[in-house]
Amino acid sequence: MDATSYSKIILIIVSLVMTTVANCTSVGFSKTTVVTVLSLDGGGVRGIIQATILSFLEFKLQEIDGPAARIADYFDVIAGTSTGGLMATMLTVPGDDNRPLYTANDIKEFYFYHAPKIFPQVSRIEFLNNVASFFGEVLGPKYDGDYLRSIAKEILQGRTLNQTLTDVIIPTFDIKRLQPVIFTTDDAKEFIWKNALLSDVAISTSAAPTYFPPHYFETIDVDGTSRRFDLIDGGVAANNPTQVAITHVTKEILMGNHKFSDIEPVDVARRMLVVSLGSGINKRSERYNARKASRWGLLNWVFDNGSSPLFNIYSDASSDMVDIHVTTLFQSLNAQTNYLRIQEDDLLGDTASVDIATEENMKALEDVGRKLLNEKVSRVDLETGLFQEVEGEGTNSEALVRFANLLSDERKRRQHK
Repeated sequence: MDATSYSKIILIIVSLVMTTVANCTSVGFSKTTVVTVLSLDGGGVRGIIQATILSFLEFKLQEIDGPAARIADYFDVIAGTSTGGLMATMLTVPGDDNRPLYTANDIKEFYFYHAPKIFPQVSRIEFLNNVASFFGEVLGPKYDGDYLRSIAKEILQGRTLNQTLTDVIIPTFDIKRLQPVIFTTDDAKEFIWKNALLSDVAISTSAAPTYFPPHYFETIDVDGTSRRFDLIDGGVAANNPTQVAITHVTKEILMGNHKFSDIEPVDVARRMLVVSLGSGINKRSERYNARKASRWGLLNWVFDNGSSPLFNIYSDASSDMVDIHVTTLFQSLNAQTNYLRIQEDDLLGDTASVDIATEENMKALEDVGRKLLNEKVSRVDLETGLFQEVEGEGTNSEALVRFANLLSDERKRRQHK
């Protein structure tokens, strides 16, 4: 079934739902609180793009509410996959004063300082001259992951999932059970065996196949039994975790567990503010084609010219399908301005890579983030899959300023209840 067919099915479902909520307004925030969601895609070093945009948003929140304002103060849910999962943990990990340990700008600086050590660069000449390195890359992961594991443990300071300052949702995939494992703050508070170390969760969701080895750890349940996890990058299941976040919130409301239980499940999309940040893709550059791929064997699909076509295809397809479904949902409910997706779909050259962490490329990725802020708000075209500019909604920076004001108003409303 293609994306268009999925979209038609969603439209039918939404039409049925709308018959029960015909009297609701498109935004209707005055009666009760809204659910605020931040979603961060996977993408390795391309996370610099998202960190640049997050820095802008946090700065605007500080202009409104003062220098102590932090992203975690304004979002009920922060979902992140892979590099986005690492950012989600950094945004929500508490310091000794029970305030966010890191600012959004700290996260951007983290990439510039640590990414070259997470993804150590080897010149092409050195690579070709080192036969052992070549076969090691083909037969094993490109990076040993030692530095990623050590720095994740250092920056997250032994905190556990149930300690995050707002709810986080981080997808991973268990290769032993062949099923997604989604770590959430809500589950960690309810089930001891799901209360993993934030560092273990961040390492697991970042363990991209062919780039890093899988991550193994255990947790202990209330009766003393252990639960084993054998995890890889959540991007194989949900590289764009927006839909996972919306589904989680809906589930919590249906079960009566969510703090916004006065929101009707059928009205979730109308009562939700969602900011979804992509890490960029190179859709328009036509990196692969059938003529070239028709000559590929197993190794070429896993590794070709410094990247993994199979992993790139799965992660990009996952992100696109989520964006198509979520866009369809919000547009069908006439609540499209409640959903802001910022994504660059025309990355070229090194910027399209997940692991080229040279100073030059990282600065180029930062420039991509800044350029996105000045571009017009765009939404995915449900037929072509490409992003099209939306007339009348201004630039992404103007949309983020609008969201910042809505987030600030919502926070103040709750404080005065």
